[in-house]
Amino acid sequence: MLKKKLFGNTIEPNCDYCRYNVKNSGGNSICRYGSPSVENVCGRYVYDPLKREPKTLPDIPRFTADDFKL
Repeated sequence: MLKKKLFGNTIEPNCDYCRYNVKNSGGNSICRYGSPSVENVCGRYVYDPLKREPKTLPDIPRFTADDFKL
């Protein structure tokens, strides 16, 4: 049986989530091994789950007592 990965088994390769991606002082992403190929992913891609930023949760609506009256 296959083990389910942390964020699912169908993660698209993205240089922002690569172990070898570093941010420079300007906030731009740079690969330690040079620029990626035309497909924007190099052969050294290794997924790093700690580089993912969680999506923000939607605001919870505020209910009143009138919302629950029939």
